[in-house]
Amino acid sequence: MTTANEPNTPRPSVSLGDFQQLIHKMYFDKDASRGIDGTFMWLMEEVGELAAALRSGSHDDKMEEFADVLAWLTTIANVAGVDLSEAVARKYGDGCPGCQRFACVCDDAEKP
Repeated sequence: MTTANEPNTPRPSVSLGDFQQLIHKMYFDKDASRGIDGTFMWLMEEVGELAAALRSGSHDDKMEEFADVLAWLTTIANVAGVDLSEAVARKYGDGCPGCQRFACVCDDAEKP
């Protein structure tokens, strides 16, 4: 019998809401005591590690760093009391915020 920790066992998909709850359950007390500013600094460190992985890391390195960035962003959302699922639905649920289409046709010059 295999367990979820074995490398060949498929992992279930995780919704954004479930992930936010998981991060809250695991880390909220530490995160709240660190505060938004301290947590933001950790996020920036992870963004730097992601940048390095994108330049020269393996696929596994990239996966790990994307997960870390998402976790720290989720941590900040928890401390700030923001429901990420609601925020994403509000901003992108009706299409591109600029052109309101699901296949964006905004001029590239308008994008950062």
